[in-house]
Amino acid sequence: MSLKSSNKTDVNTTELVISIDPAAFEAAVEKEYQRQKKNIQIKGFRKGKVSRKLAEREFGEGAFYEGAINLLLGPELDAAVKETGLVLVDRPNIEVTSIDKEKGVELKAVCVTKPEIEISDYKGIKAPKEVKEITDEDIDKQIDIIRKKNARIVSVDDRAAQLGDEVIIDFEGFFGDEAFEGGKGDDHPLRLGSGQFIPGFEDQIVGHNIGDEFDINVKFPEDYQMSDYAGKDATFKCKLKGISYEELPEINDDLVKDATEFETVAEYKEDIKSKLEEAAKSQAESGFENAVMNALIAKVDSPIPNCMYEQRIDALMRSFEQQLQQQGMDIKLYFQYTGMDMDSFRETYRDRAVNEVKLRLALEKIAELEKIEVSEEDINNGLGELAAANNVDVETIKRFIPLDEYTTDLKVQKAIDFVKENAVVDNTVAEEKAE
Repeated sequence: MSLKSSNKTDVNTTELVISIDPAAFEAAVEKEYQRQKKNIQIKGFRKGKVSRKLAEREFGEGAFYEGAINLLLGPELDAAVKETGLVLVDRPNIEVTSIDKEKGVELKAVCVTKPEIEISDYKGIKAPKEVKEITDEDIDKQIDIIRKKNARIVSVDDRAAQLGDEVIIDFEGFFGDEAFEGGKGDDHPLRLGSGQFIPGFEDQIVGHNIGDEFDINVKFPEDYQMSDYAGKDATFKCKLKGISYEELPEINDDLVKDATEFETVAEYKEDIKSKLEEAAKSQAESGFENAVMNALIAKVDSPIPNCMYEQRIDALMRSFEQQLQQQGMDIKLYFQYTGMDMDSFRETYRDRAVNEVKLRLALEKIAELEKIEVSEEDINNGLGELAAANNVDVETIKRFIPLDEYTTDLKVQKAIDFVKENAVVDNTVAEEKAE
């Protein structure tokens, strides 16, 4: 192999011209012939007994050229890329420009390369970090959780349904005089005001008594997930069969003793306040980090190959499909429910993919500029945590995780910490944005 030339033809695009000498090409042609030999059959000869010379006479001199080039392409291209020091982000576009038994082969490889990111002013990024003050109302909301868990369900037969009630209904939906699929339910429980049904449905149950039969007239939202129903007027024929409500117990020391590990309401409230304050601090810290990272993304304006965005979308989609499979659903069924197709679904991930790619490149560049290093101890500690989480040993983890990529991941995480540590808390940023 010989790298004849390397020319940058565009931003993030380099063209390599590679020559393969005749001896290497001849060896590859012979290897390809031997690979195909067992399947070659010519009239008058037994299958697998046809010589290469006869096969080339029958099928043409270049019968084994394509296979031979494919055998050479991987290692030859890898060697050329290594020689140039390029980092590729997509599979190269290969063109065979000349092929000759006496002169060898010449290839042209158009390579999309990793962009060189320019990033500055990443120290001193201003972002808000406001810790929410915990109020008595916040504490009462948490207390209501144990009250609801210990609530008593009280049936009602002497008044009409009202918001907040749990009702039991039979219903069937119609477009005009025709019932539609999925619009029927018997003995269906519904909490009025929960928003479980389309807008307007639950409000029209309010005021009716047990035994009442009535029509509910609604319009499906324009953005309804089932596109065939979106924007249509519908009538639901309903019967109200039951009304009940939750009666919450009074919060006192006895309830606290029965439902929690605490002895008094005061102790329980103090614990709730402590946990809410800790959560508020964590949320503020997370919000601060997100704001800093978003500001960092905004600083990236270097040209980035579109293939990197598409690859990230592919990864996000694979992850989503795996989640669907765990729930017993596939992507086709999901599309059926949402009225989406593959193209529109991919677009829902585009903004996220663009931001993630920009952020990753920015952090890698900062790690380079700040000479951030990862020690052997860092790697072993990280792999140890992964191994423990997956209940395997470290050597097993190493077989599944490329160490170079993992090392880069650790550098990126250190770069995140570096940018955060050098950021400035400035709550006026949030105020200016609000205005």
